Amino acid sequence: MSRAGTCPRVNSRGVFGILLALLLAARALEVGAYSCHEVRAAFQMRQVGPLHRVPEIPGTDVDLLVCKHQGPSCCTRKMEESYQFAVKRETLHNIYVYSYELKHLIASHSDTFQDMFQYLLSFSQGHLSSLLEGTYTPLSHQALPHVNQLFASLSLYLRGANVSVEATVNQFFNNLFPLVYTRLINPGIVDSTAVDREMTDCLRMIRQDVNPFGPHPSVMAQELSEAISVGRQMGLFFEEGLEVLNATEHITLTKDCVKGLVKMVYCSHCRGLTLIKPCVGYCLNVMRGCLASISELDQPWRRYTNLLEQLTHAMVGHHSLELALLGMRGHVNEALLYAQLHGPLITATVDKVCGLTTRAPTGMQPTGPEVTTPSGTSPTQLPSAAPFKPLPEQWLGRVAHLRNSPPLKPSKNNKHSLRSLSRDFLMYLQRYKSFYAALPEMLCEGENVVDDATCWSGDEVVESYAGRVVGNGLHAQRQNPEVKVRTPNPSLAEVKERLENFNQETQEKFPNLGQFETWEELGSAETEGSTSDCDDEDGCQASGNGQDTTLHTKDSSEVGSIGPGLDGPKQNPAKPPSVRVIGNSPPSSWSGLCSLALPIAALCWQWTLF
Repeated sequence: MSRAGTCPRVNSRGVFGILLALLLAARALEVGAYSCHEVRAAFQMRQVGPLHRVPEIPGTDVDLLVCKHQGPSCCTRKMEESYQFAVKRETLHNIYVYSYELKHLIASHSDTFQDMFQYLLSFSQGHLSSLLEGTYTPLSHQALPHVNQLFASLSLYLRGANVSVEATVNQFFNNLFPLVYTRLINPGIVDSTAVDREMTDCLRMIRQDVNPFGPHPSVMAQELSEAISVGRQMGLFFEEGLEVLNATEHITLTKDCVKGLVKMVYCSHCRGLTLIKPCVGYCLNVMRGCLASISELDQPWRRYTNLLEQLTHAMVGHHSLELALLGMRGHVNEALLYAQLHGPLITATVDKVCGLTTRAPTGMQPTGPEVTTPSGTSPTQLPSAAPFKPLPEQWLGRVAHLRNSPPLKPSKNNKHSLRSLSRDFLMYLQRYKSFYAALPEMLCEGENVVDDATCWSGDEVVESYAGRVVGNGLHAQRQNPEVKVRTPNPSLAEVKERLENFNQETQEKFPNLGQFETWEELGSAETEGSTSDCDDEDGCQASGNGQDTTLHTKDSSEVGSIGPGLDGPKQNPAKPPSVRVIGNSPPSSWSGLCSLALPIAALCWQWTLF
């Protein structure tokens, strides 16, 4: 009886244990349906954080803040923190990757344009130095430092320094006038160092009042100011563009943005779905919400690129920087010729203003003992003191050659032309006009998303994203179902305002931008005076050391310095100037003869009145 009584109690306990074991086994099978092995592998491969934070098997009742869902999860709170740091790093890196090419384009072309500007300055400097050394030898030695100072100031201006082109040109001609007066118009006038300093200071101060060089300094200053200011503004444009891109790369992502990114990129990992990709529309909503303040730069950036394009057209078109720099030689030559042609009047005016005793220069000695040139000679006394002799016809031909010789051009073997460089730059720039509007789309293309069936919607795997896809900008984010955009990014709002002000200042400084010819209107042929397509036969080989030049004329042995007197003895250059010109020069033209004959006739008529 006792055995029969105890058997039922033992059997009931065994059944209960079996049932409990079966329940635990079923629960274990449910929880262990998938492991966290793939999650650990992805966590390690993407360098999200310490590997020990990833559990071996999914856990239940995990207290998550972002990747909340019912059921087991391979994520923990510590993993979510690591995911937030990782997603910020990855997003900023992706923005940097997409902006790198644009940043490199601007930075590299900024350096290339500056190198081209310096090359043109150096060539033009050698061009002008060759004129002084080869044609105006008596003053070349002392004038070359002023040439160097002129081009050094222009170089600083092109690099953005606070330098006035007009003041620089005026200073150059102020310093040049004493040399022209004492070496060309009145050679041998200085007898002592003290008088030399006194005379030099006086001549320098009265240059603009006496106007010994005619209109040529002001014309040269105007042309340089218009052309070089465009090149200078381009340099400032490149700097501004780089600052905008730097601000873009270092944006601060908001908490709502980071949560949205974690939900899009890593919440699927919590369920063991490491290979699923976000839906395209879902990704666009997240990225446009995160980059809403960046997208606000779209309109000012488009305006920026348009202005940069117009500046480039202006630099190689109407305000051709190359022609303006190469034309400096012609303006200086015309100014020196003007001073020599008006030498007697200049001498009389200077003698009256400065009160200096002068001597009659070589080649302009008095014709008789009764003619004197006392101190304080007035313009009315000038004809009796030194009658002006008309220029011989042969000398006029040489001067006409100097007036009408073609401008030198850099060799195509040295560097590309400014025009071709600008064309290449604009071709690349066209691709990035809509950079800030297209940035969210660029971040949501390729392997980052899928547009087919079975994509990640942020909460589950779906066949297609059912949410509304919003547009770019802060205003459109009010309807964004994925990311809440509360306020604009302060730093990017400041960048936008600064870019808009910069565009407005450029438009005010250059009101005629947009009226210049485009590449299609200009055509494929290079304009006259351009520096490309220059052969050796064109007379455009330039020596790089700035020491040699040879000016070829019909009879190079007859070309001397336009020295002491207009009918003075011919002189050969003391040493070869700095730029070599290969090829014969064109013959004298009637335009050059007429341009010289008019002022000479006016002088003769004026002296006849006296």
